[in-house]
Amino acid sequence: MKRAFAQIHLAVLLWGFTGVLGKAISLSAPVLVWYRMALTALLIAAIVSYRKEWVWPGQKDRARILGIGFLYAVHWVAFYASIKYANASIAMVCLATASVFTALLDPLFNKGRFSSLEIVLSLVAVAGVYCIYALQHNGSPAGASPMKDFKLGVFLGVAASVISAIFTVLNKPLAERYPPRTLVCYEMSGGLFFLSLAAPFYLMQHREEPLLPGGMDLLWLLLLSYCCTVWGQSLAMSALKKLSAFTITLSVNLEPVYGIVLAFLIFHENEQLGSGFYLGMSLIFLSLLCQVVLLVARSRSGAAQQEKMVAQDRKTKSLP
Repeated sequence: MKRAFAQIHLAVLLWGFTGVLGKAISLSAPVLVWYRMALTALLIAAIVSYRKEWVWPGQKDRARILGIGFLYAVHWVAFYASIKYANASIAMVCLATASVFTALLDPLFNKGRFSSLEIVLSLVAVAGVYCIYALQHNGSPAGASPMKDFKLGVFLGVAASVISAIFTVLNKPLAERYPPRTLVCYEMSGGLFFLSLAAPFYLMQHREEPLLPGGMDLLWLLLLSYCCTVWGQSLAMSALKKLSAFTITLSVNLEPVYGIVLAFLIFHENEQLGSGFYLGMSLIFLSLLCQVVLLVARSRSGAAQQEKMVAQDRKTKSLP
C-alpha cells in the first residue's frame, strides 16, 4: 500500500512538471505539442508492441477515439499557449478547475442527474478565475516582469480546462473496453494526425516559426514525453490496482499545487503574481476541497448503504 501511495504521488509530481517544462521549451505551443504527441505515440507504441497489448477498436469507437485525440491536441495547444502568454502558475491554477467542470459535464454527457451543490462549486471556481483575470494585473507587485498577454493566457488556460473535462467524460466508456496504454497510443496518434493536417495552414501564417528544437529543447521534450506522460501514466495505472478511485482523484488534485510550487522555485513566478492571483487560487482550491468532502460523503453513504443491504440479505437468508 505504501508503494502504491508513493507511485501515485510521484506520478502527480511528474505531471506537475509539465508546466515548468512547457515554459522551458522555446518552441511555440503548436510545434511543442506536435513533438510531444509524436514522441509519446512512438514510445507507447513500442511498449504496447513489447507487451503485446494491441486491441483494434470497434467501428463505433474509432470516430470517438479520433475525436478525443483531436481534443487532446487542442487542449495541450491551449495549455502551453497559456504558459507562453501568461506563465506556468496561471496555466496550472486554471487547469485545476477541470475536475469541477468534469463533475458538471458528466451528467450532461452520460445522462445523469445534476447536483445543485456541484453547480455552486463550479460557480465558485469560475469566480476564482474571474478574480485572476480582473484583479491580477492591477495587483501585480511593483517591478514585476511583464507577461506577454496575461488576459489571453487566462482565457486559454480556462479553455484547456474545459476541453480536459470534456475528453475525460468522453473517455470513460472507452477506458472500460480497451487497455489504457493502447487507448492513449490511438488518441495520441489521432491528435498527431490532426495537428499534421493543420500544420501547412499554421506555417503559412507563421513563416518565420522555428520548427526544430534548439538548445536544451530536445532533452526537455524527451522528459516531457517519457517521464511526464508515459512513465507518469504507468505509475498511476500501477497505483490504481491497489488504491481506490477516490484516493487517486484526491491525489491528482495536488497536481496544480506541485506545478505552482515548482514554477515558484524554478522561475520565481511568485514575483510576477499579485493579490488577484492568490485570491482566485484560494477560491478555486476551496471549490476543489469542497468537492473532495462531497466525494468522501458519497463514498461513506454508498458504503453504509451497501452494508445495510448485506445485513438485510443475511437476515433474510437466516429466516426459516
